[in-house]
Amino acid sequence: MAIQYFEQERVFKLDTPNTTYLIGVVDEEGYLGHLYYGARLENGQGLGYLLRTEEAPFVPSKNNREKSSFLDFFHTEYPTGGVGDYRESALEVRNADGFTACQLQYQDYEILDGKYDIPGMPATFADAAQSSHAQSSQATTLRIRCVDSVLNLEVILQYGVFEDVDAITRSVIIQNHDDSPVYLEKVLSASIDMDMEDYEMLTLHGSWARERHIQRNKLVYGRQSIGSFRGESGHQEHPFIALVSPDTTQEHGSVYAMSFVYSGNFIAQAEVSQFDSVRLQMGIHTQGFSWKLDPKETFYSPEVVLTYSGNGLDHMTHTFHNLYRNHLIRSPYLHQERPILINNWEATYFDFDREKLLAIARDAKDAGIEMLVMDDGWFGKRSSDDSSLGDWFVNEEKLQGGLSYLVDEVKNIGLKFGIWFEPEMISPDSNLYRAHPDWAISIPRRDATQSRSQFVLDLSRPEVIDYTYEQVAKILRSAPIDYVKWDMNRQLSDLGSVYLEADKMGELSHRYVLGVYELQERLVTEFPDLLLENCSGGGARFDPGMLYYSPQIWCSDDTDAIERLQIQEGTALVYPLSTIGAHVSDCPNHSVGRTTPFKTRGDVALAGTFGYELDITKIPDADRAMIPEQTAQYHKYHELIREGTYYRIASWGTNHSYDCYMVVNQDKTDALVTYVQVLGQANVHTKKMKLKGLDAGATYELEGTSEQYLGESLMNAGYIVPKLWGDFQSILLHFIRV
Repeated sequence: MAIQYFEQERVFKLDTPNTTYLIGVVDEEGYLGHLYYGARLENGQGLGYLLRTEEAPFVPSKNNREKSSFLDFFHTEYPTGGVGDYRESALEVRNADGFTACQLQYQDYEILDGKYDIPGMPATFADAAQSSHAQSSQATTLRIRCVDSVLNLEVILQYGVFEDVDAITRSVIIQNHDDSPVYLEKVLSASIDMDMEDYEMLTLHGSWARERHIQRNKLVYGRQSIGSFRGESGHQEHPFIALVSPDTTQEHGSVYAMSFVYSGNFIAQAEVSQFDSVRLQMGIHTQGFSWKLDPKETFYSPEVVLTYSGNGLDHMTHTFHNLYRNHLIRSPYLHQERPILINNWEATYFDFDREKLLAIARDAKDAGIEMLVMDDGWFGKRSSDDSSLGDWFVNEEKLQGGLSYLVDEVKNIGLKFGIWFEPEMISPDSNLYRAHPDWAISIPRRDATQSRSQFVLDLSRPEVIDYTYEQVAKILRSAPIDYVKWDMNRQLSDLGSVYLEADKMGELSHRYVLGVYELQERLVTEFPDLLLENCSGGGARFDPGMLYYSPQIWCSDDTDAIERLQIQEGTALVYPLSTIGAHVSDCPNHSVGRTTPFKTRGDVALAGTFGYELDITKIPDADRAMIPEQTAQYHKYHELIREGTYYRIASWGTNHSYDCYMVVNQDKTDALVTYVQVLGQANVHTKKMKLKGLDAGATYELEGTSEQYLGESLMNAGYIVPKLWGDFQSILLHFIRV
């Protein structure tokens, strides 16, 4: 059984294939304590001593004069504020009288077959029927009910335990059974207390065009956190955190990781206490957050995914990849080959018309490209980014004959058709804003802050959600459109809504995210065959919450192949390669001005969804001649990359010379190694790469040669990569089991 309760010891045991999680109840007081999370324990009984309740300062029923001392060191499963635990709490509540204390006591539990869901929010699922790819997989739910009898507040801790992957999910349900409202000032979704073992904190940091770079620092006393209160998960920090032992590599060491299935404000934090324990937490960011919970109302927190690996970062990565592929992404494209697209943004920006798009489409078809995507600039009077967001009607001066005519012409050429939207935004210079200025998020009497000459629609308002959806849906109903790129190009500020009451203003950021989820749920319900790609100024909302609605996300607006090595490495630490939007773009690159060989651009983009972001009618003939070879290469390797197991071999970010990664199929018969020489070096030997994931006893042949190697030799002795000449060179090595 995945979840057991040992009645005599009052201990819950949660098991995944390789991990165990233990929760204990303190008899006298009903405190809920964290006992253990780590390598699987086949028995798991007799470990109640890990709660340390038989040592000073003892439990309050034995030593009430030192209750605060007990609470301040006890490994609490879900800590609350205001009663004597001075570490960071997970729940803060203010009642109608202004008091801010909360103390939870265990009441009872239930174990349910299947995986809980969360109303109005994305969450992992167990039933393979919810995915387009049937697999035998099961999960079990544990619900632990706790109460604060003074507040008359019920808090249900939910745990989802997967039997086919080393993941445990957590979420919280809060119900107000009192006659007066309470105000939730903080609701984190997960908290774990552990003994400190010289951990390091691994996070993903960045900025626009350089997202998700791996950062690793020694954990020290006090609170160390990352987060976003920008209204999105953000370019700058990422809703992922891991504690790793100092010796952790890809294959070795202990890793405790959390990933947030949420697309808005978040905080991830590690706190080392005076007693050498560490508290690891994740949830909605507290800055600006407050939620009025009226009598009989319920609040649901977003989901956090936990995983433990005793075998380094590779196992952590494989856990997240398998979980998100098989238990989160619902798109029918999940296990299908995605069409190779060409996007006109970097080709034309706003300067295009129907004939220019059709010229690109004709040349693209001849080169083996399968879909044309029309980006920003097709609507309203949009000729720059200064106007028209919200005016989702076709600009027929650009698209003579209208959208349906253009789509029909593209289809006649033999391509699919995609279109760009930014539905959450509104331009001050737009018909919509002139008619409904109150629909923009803003604070009355204050000059609202513009970003990219735009405001953000107030998606806490049902009528705004309805209007926005209908504008998008009307366009999609008007023509046979295959793909939508859903963009979001600014962060939230001036957090005010004329719709919300004063004591509910702190709900705006969360309600905004719930509005985004409602819009996308409606979209994928009405248009189930649509390929949806989320985007947020590139990678500012690349998170598990978005993957619930779209099988791929634009990884970064920086399309330079060399910059993408670190961006895609950090992204692939958590997310499957099939989710990473990656394109071949023009050179000199529009972000950094670097000129990189066309082959290298193609090889790097292959570790993603693959497409083109350039004007195919103007690129050099030599580059254009390579496109049919690259598109054929995509079709050859896409299933392997989409479904295979990813391994990081070497990182340019640490060795400053070369980058290497590989993908192996599930049967270990097929492996593709990508090697990129970032900088050529004088007077050095060739590089030896130790491969991973192969069948040790099998023989593999390097495609295109007669060279054969034992799997154990490739993994333990390594493969000598042929010497490459020049900077920014790449090679693909395809090993096939014979």
